[in-house]
Amino acid sequence: MPFSLFYASDSPFEPPSILGLLLRTPLRFAVYVTYHFLTSLRTTPAPLSAPPVRVVCVSDTHNLKQNIPDGDVLIHAGDLTNGGSLSELQAQIDWLNSLPHQHKVAIAGNHDTYLDPRSRRTLAEEHRNGKLDWRDIHYLQHSSVTLRVPNTKAGSNGHASTHSRRLKIYGAPQIPECGGPEHAFQYQRGRDAFTDTVPRDVDILVTHTPPKWHRDLPLRSGLGCEYLNREVRRVRPALHVFGHVHVEAGKEVAWWDESQKAYEKAMARPVRGLIRGLFDVGMWFQIVLVAFWGVRNVLWDRVWCGEEKGTIMVNAGLMKGNTGRLGNKVRFVDI
Repeated sequence: MPFSLFYASDSPFEPPSILGLLLRTPLRFAVYVTYHFLTSLRTTPAPLSAPPVRVVCVSDTHNLKQNIPDGDVLIHAGDLTNGGSLSELQAQIDWLNSLPHQHKVAIAGNHDTYLDPRSRRTLAEEHRNGKLDWRDIHYLQHSSVTLRVPNTKAGSNGHASTHSRRLKIYGAPQIPECGGPEHAFQYQRGRDAFTDTVPRDVDILVTHTPPKWHRDLPLRSGLGCEYLNREVRRVRPALHVFGHVHVEAGKEVAWWDESQKAYEKAMARPVRGLIRGLFDVGMWFQIVLVAFWGVRNVLWDRVWCGEEKGTIMVNAGLMKGNTGRLGNKVRFVDI
């Protein structure tokens, strides 16, 4: 998480300062650092096939373009545009179609106004009349697609054999409300818009919002969705791609274990201020659990070579914070 030392913006999209965290919620800061440090010591889940399928993950391009590395599957997790007009969307679609990836998948973000019939009404008439030509892009809106990716493997006899790898991808654009009626696919914060919506056999989940507490802004109130987090825990896909919170771009692994449960419970506890916070017995208990299970899991992984099935979570936002320019690293995952 990109902390600043002293300065903190009032914007919910910006990270708080370290000084502010120490004065307002020191134990939450401690549990955040402990959990992410111990999780970072574990090995990334092994690819499901050899050779693996390379998935290139992008999001939040906001009308702009950036060099994209090659791969088997390209996923755009929403906010293709800034104003959401028909012409802006078509320009980004044409750019994505010009890229060499064999398979391309896209969903909408809250800035992609035209794609939601409710927010489309806020556009001027000349920006909302017409049709989009998605061409080779699979546009997902509460729907899924099954891709067949050729997978060439060298045999022991020196001859290569080609098989087809199946990947099921589900995409959903809805986000907790964060703006006016011009923003697409919003629902009232606190409302359950995800439970039992994702098929159990999904390999890759694509949403625009983060799951609460993961590649989100957990040391503020968080912009992600707690119901999405529960749904990802239920389905446990190999990969979850999202965006929306630019400053949290990056990759982490959710292991769905006791350490993660304790971390999420700690993050959900109310902020009590410096003095009351330091005497929050429940928070201290969660810190102990995060540390105990975190160390145990690192030893199981690194010393005893135990294998666990986790979900790789990628916040694929390319927008550099709220600067209006791209610059974040393009993430890719081999699965």
